[in-house]
Amino acid sequence: MQSEHPFLQAASRIPTKRTPIWIMRQAGRYLPEYRRIRTKAGSFMALCKNVDLATEVTLQPIHRFGLDAAILFSDILVVPEAMGMVLQFHEGEGPQLQPVLRSNQDLYKLHPVESEVHLNYVMKTILSIRKELDNKIPLIGFSGSPWTLATYMVEGGSSKNFGAVKGMMYDDPKSMHLLLDKLVDAVVDYLNAQIRHGAQAIQIFDTWGGILSPRDFREFSLRSMKMIVDRIDKVGLDGLHVPIILFAKGCGAYLEEMARSGCSVLGLDWTTDLGQARQRVGHLVALQGNMDPSVLYASPEKIRCEVKRLLEEYGAHAGHIFNLGHGMAPDMDPEKVAVLVDSVRLESEKVHLTGL
Repeated sequence: MQSEHPFLQAASRIPTKRTPIWIMRQAGRYLPEYRRIRTKAGSFMALCKNVDLATEVTLQPIHRFGLDAAILFSDILVVPEAMGMVLQFHEGEGPQLQPVLRSNQDLYKLHPVESEVHLNYVMKTILSIRKELDNKIPLIGFSGSPWTLATYMVEGGSSKNFGAVKGMMYDDPKSMHLLLDKLVDAVVDYLNAQIRHGAQAIQIFDTWGGILSPRDFREFSLRSMKMIVDRIDKVGLDGLHVPIILFAKGCGAYLEEMARSGCSVLGLDWTTDLGQARQRVGHLVALQGNMDPSVLYASPEKIRCEVKRLLEEYGAHAGHIFNLGHGMAPDMDPEKVAVLVDSVRLESEKVHLTGL
């Protein structure tokens, strides 16, 4: 059975009349309606765990911009929290996880994730969002990659030089692999639970894969993502194929290897040439991206120009999902997003019609 949603069709490299678009961090602090709900919730994690409010903020960018896919409102660090770590968000400081993992013995304090129990609020939110969407557009679920989750768990939060996690990786690779394998099991359980509850596509965020050397990326990041892709359910609640999107920031050098992971879509950051990426791997996977988010600080005319350039760069080929090369920033103007979405619709119809 084939989906009629442009996003799901493009993810399967089925020709579409126009290029579908969604935006990473499309529900967030750049929207005034989000900020109002965030204040009402009292804290970021309280918002994530409130089914009604998390549903509302998931739908806010859909109502405002008419995007082609919704993405679950949550955070990648709910997985370490479900494994027994204490997660806190402090204004201006980012997330903090305690106690940090610094030895092999620390890893045995982590417990297996039972998503139906430990992350039941996420599952309820997915059910709620699917009900509200009424199958008009698909819902994307997500998780952080094991390597990216490990960086936060070992560092205790964000980092500039990743000294602790890389120190463990180099000095004690056995422990690092043990942590990553535990995270593979947790992420597989989490993503399969999302799919069982109605997620129609899955994105794996490897935010920090780009800090690794080529050899280390293959051993400590890509290996784990391949294991996850192998074990994720491929058919969803609707009986349709569930596309898996890999987004590894700063990893354009490894497109061919990632394309052979079994994923359906590769997300590209803005440092990778979209046209060249299509030539390299477009016969294997669909591509998602990849406008520099900073273009949204420019004039509407420049936004339209960049949209046109990227669409023509990819050409009238199947398998393109328009997105930014990373996420929205809190100080971006929602009106610029409206320009972006309208431009993608208008210009992609021209590209697909003329066959450029």
